[in-house]
Amino acid sequence: MAKVEASAERTIDAPAGQVYGHLADMHQHPRFLPPAFSDFKVEEGGVGAGTVTTFAVTAGGRTRNYRMRITEPEPGRTVMESDANSSLVTTFHVEPQGDKSLVRITTRWDGASGIGGFFERTFAPRALHRMFLDELERLNVYALDQRSS
Repeated sequence: MAKVEASAERTIDAPAGQVYGHLADMHQHPRFLPPAFSDFKVEEGGVGAGTVTTFAVTAGGRTRNYRMRITEPEPGRTVMESDANSSLVTTFHVEPQGDKSLVRITTRWDGASGIGGFFERTFAPRALHRMFLDELERLNVYALDQRSS
């Protein structure tokens, strides 16, 4: 099994502390998720480490369910979601850039073997990259809206 990785990054027009707060607060998270995400629920906690969420992602005509446990390897900078039922791990990293911030989303998992694995390694990273760019754009709009509230 080969590792598969997908990522995207962009500047968010809000300070890193504010952006990190949105990413770590799983009650806010659904407000900037792309349409591919559905059925988002907070099962335990709600903000930061120890939170457990469930949701579904539909991509490439397939829907997959996830149960994620949240950790904060670098509180204030890095939020990590690990799926309880697979090797999938998504990391949100926030870097301060003055009154803005750079956010990078990275997802890694153990890919399938054989021909299915070939297609997964070839197409999944591109599809997820586009999905992450959409999420980052939505995060930017949400953060700007929260600043003006």
